[in-house]
Formats: sequence, structure tokens, C-alpha cells
Amino acid sequence: MKIGSVSEEKKIEKRIAITPEIAKKYIDLGLEVSLSENYGEHLGFADKNYKEFGVKIFKDEKEIINSSDIIVQLGLLSNDKISFLKKNQSLIGVLNPYDNKEIINDLIKNNINIFSLELLPRITRAQSMDILSSQANLAGYKAVIDSFANFEKAIPMMMTAAGTVPAAKVLVIGAGVAGLQAIATAKRMGAIVFATDVRIASKEQVESLGGKFLTVEGAENLETEGGYAKEASEDFKKKQEELLAETLKKIDIVICTALIPGKKAPLIIKENMITNMQNGSVIYDLAAVQGGNTAFSEVDKIVVKNGVRIIGETNILNKLPTSASNLYAKNVYNFVSNLYDKKNNKININLEDEIIEKTLIK
Repeated sequence: MKIGSVSEEKKIEKRIAITPEIAKKYIDLGLEVSLSENYGEHLGFADKNYKEFGVKIFKDEKEIINSSDIIVQLGLLSNDKISFLKKNQSLIGVLNPYDNKEIINDLIKNNINIFSLELLPRITRAQSMDILSSQANLAGYKAVIDSFANFEKAIPMMMTAAGTVPAAKVLVIGAGVAGLQAIATAKRMGAIVFATDVRIASKEQVESLGGKFLTVEGAENLETEGGYAKEASEDFKKKQEELLAETLKKIDIVICTALIPGKKAPLIIKENMITNMQNGSVIYDLAAVQGGNTAFSEVDKIVVKNGVRIIGETNILNKLPTSASNLYAKNVYNFVSNLYDKKNNKININLEDEIIEKTLIK
């Protein structure tokens, strides 16, 4: 059995799906590994680092895709490479089936097995494969670091002979994995941290990290069975809006992380709220690429409105590509290990396995 991966478009995606450490694990598992030339060079992983473990390096990416039983990537292959796929191959990655529905349906018609890892069920057995959690952890951390770098005041409280510098106040919207890491990072750096989420179960987690949970009066628990947030009612949105509008008047930095899988990001911070924020405040919108949680959010831009800086990124993980790649590669390896039948040297698409059944796009 052969597993391969080709270079991503580096202007869009700097992460890689197979690191040298993980390449060795695949080979120890009994798979042959093929990669494109200079695959990990930009992250400090030279071709020789892969070759010493037995990885085959090719200049021709068509040859890699044609000869591989399993292709692992970050996202969907580019249009010029997708035509190289053939029947009975398995393509694994974060393939965004909601936006790429037409392309993926064409691949399925050609008998190509498509596994999209963001669809993994949130069960104990899938934790080691959970790419959303591993990547969101890093995103939450980096959003805080970048926000603090754009905030032109000190973060922790400082008592000096000349007077006291107050601690910065941070509000985290959405207490999922990214939000919780943002809370922990901001708290460690000396900020006073507040957080809000539609899932009431998040309150205990927020408070365990030293944050203050803002609760909408009479809120219901808006959590799906899979552990994700679901869309709020109009009544809840109105109450949340009133609470946020008042809170934001005293907040210095906002980290937005609220997303609903497969849908446009909910608009939470409206134009009138930004107008009432303090001059010099910063908003980091991790949901910008899906429309944004904030009015005025633009991808890959810092927009200044009424003295408030609003930051959006296409892919914040391009700023931490080595750490993100190490975690992603391990997640994918654990998924492939579960999929691969070593005894019979084949891919075993066992639809009774919830992990396989949920990630296979049919």
C-alpha cells in the first residue's frame, strides 16, 4: 500500500500533512511513502530528512498521485492536480464539503473515497484524530498574541512609582477549543478575561481557567449532540446583543471564535457596538474567513473603525505552520491507522465504525 502527499499552494497553505517523524511511522506501519520534491523545505524539513527514513521523493506530482492508494492533504487538491486521481483511491484532508460539494460529488461518482476530517465525531476514540481541536488550540493562542501585539498598552497590571497601569480587559466570544485556549493565554499574560458562549456547559470550563462567564438571562443550552454550538433563537440573540453592547464599552481586546459548522459565521458584534468601544481597542475575528463575527471584518486586513482595530486572517495557522503541521500530521496518521487493515494490506471502509462512517462523504 502506498501513501502520498503533494505540495500545497504555499501562498495559501504553509502546513504539510506528513512530517519526517510521521513518515517513519507510516513506513513502520507497512506503507510506502511518496512526497513531492522540497515538500517540507519551507518548514526546515529537507528532502534528506525524509529519505533517511525510506521516503521516496518525486519531481513529478502526477506520478505521486497516480501511484498512491491514499493521498493525504490539508485541503482539496487544486484543479490541475485533481484530474490525476483515479478509481478506488482514498483522499483524506480537511475538504470542506459544504463549499466544495460539486467537485466532491464528481470525485465520488468516479469511485474515489473522500474522507473529510472536520466531520470526525466528538467521541473519546476519535480524540487523537481531532484536527479541529489541535488546530483550534493553536489558533486561539496565536489570536491572543497578535491582538496583544496590536494593542498599544501594557497587558498586565503594573504598579510603579509613577502610578498604576490597569490590566487589559479581554472578552472571548465562543468558548470552544480556540476560545478556551485564548482565555488561558490571555489570563497567563495578566489580562482580566471575560467570555460568552451559547453553550451553558462552557461556564464551568471558562471559570476553571480564571475567566468570568457572561450569561444571558434565561438562556437555554444551545449545544448539539456532537458538542457544537447550534443557531440561537431571535430572542436569545436580542438578549445577547444587549449584554454585549454594555460589556464592550469597557473591553480592550475581543477575540471572536464563534462558528456554526457548514454555515456563515453569526454576526455578533454589530456596527453600533463598535462605535461605543474605547478608542485603541482591538478585535481579532477568527471567523473572518466565514463571513466574520464582527461588522467590518475583512480577510487579511486590519480595518480601523472609530479607533478600533478589527483584524481578520484567511489562515492564522500559516503563522505557526511547523507546530500546526506536527499536530495535523499526527492526527491524520491516527486516522489512517484506524482505516488501514495491516493484516490484509488494504483500506477497510467499515461503515460500522462511527469514525469512518461520519468522515466518509457518500
